[in-house]
Amino acid sequence: MILVTGGAGYIGSHAVLELLLAGEEVLVLDNLCNSSKTALDRVAQLSGRAPQFIKGDVRNRALLQALFASYPIRAVMHFAGLKAVGESVREPLRYYETNVSGSITLCQAMAEAGVFRLVFSSSATVYGESPVMPITEDRPTGTPTNPYGQSKLMAENVLKGLAESDPRWSIGLLRYFNPIGAHESGLIGEDPNGVPNNLLPYMLQVAVGRRKQLSVYGADYPTPDGTGIRDYIHVVDLVKGHLKALDRLEQVRGVSVWNLGTGKGHSVREMITAFEEVTGRPLPHVIKPRRAGDIAQCWSEPGKAWAELGWRAEKDLVTMLADAWRWQSRNPHGYAEPQENTATSSAPLSTALAS
Repeated sequence: MILVTGGAGYIGSHAVLELLLAGEEVLVLDNLCNSSKTALDRVAQLSGRAPQFIKGDVRNRALLQALFASYPIRAVMHFAGLKAVGESVREPLRYYETNVSGSITLCQAMAEAGVFRLVFSSSATVYGESPVMPITEDRPTGTPTNPYGQSKLMAENVLKGLAESDPRWSIGLLRYFNPIGAHESGLIGEDPNGVPNNLLPYMLQVAVGRRKQLSVYGADYPTPDGTGIRDYIHVVDLVKGHLKALDRLEQVRGVSVWNLGTGKGHSVREMITAFEEVTGRPLPHVIKPRRAGDIAQCWSEPGKAWAELGWRAEKDLVTMLADAWRWQSRNPHGYAEPQENTATSSAPLSTALAS
């Protein structure tokens, strides 16, 4: 059984689906602070199998001990964490407590239970503002410009120190670039709380009429069209990389680092143009000054993941945007409009832990 922390979230729910489709038994731990149980109901629809679900917090050591004692967990995918950059600037301690302390508590419970295989959801923000593109895994980590990025780098350093101290650990640090898109069914996708922090979710909400227009922050960057360039990767490609990493960690010890990206960048203007072609309608947008902390360009060199995992991103930008638009247009208010005929195997905590 694989424990997936944060498994009801955007990336976590797609990972749970791929694990179930691969024949794995899955236990999801999620406190639902920025996710929805409906996502797991839809995952059960798509896979024909339901994950086990426990509502709880990864910082709860007693709960984690109970889970490891009650379920045959052999590895962990750790997605649970907070991820809004702006919010992290306002509430840094909350981010350090959840993203760093939560990871420490999880590792303590894993070690106590004799479970030493961990796939960690990290971020390309740990590279800071790299002077060289594309970014390879051997680039030194930089100084992330916000507490969210700093919390990811801190957690990475905790995990590296842990693996150096105990040779039983097999840890994969997966540094994501910019996950977008949704499952092709349109049943699960990204449903951010409040105002979206990232480009595509904001574009989608403008397109369905929830927001008036998109603000493009900066059109004077040293890039071909003046707007920022990022490496966008389809969420399904991304989570397939997690399954490949999970398999690889059966064979290697210590810490392994893999970039998960496509190896090519797209500018904000390119994103808007491609999105307008997908939707068949103009996207209202306005140019505003640059935001502090934003970098001009960032894209990956994903060759190491291909060489060591046999993984590469396969879906192109149009597919990413079309899948995201299908999700948003069918679910204009995200998971706030649950479908019928959904079911997830879920039990009250006392019942679930009695097994």
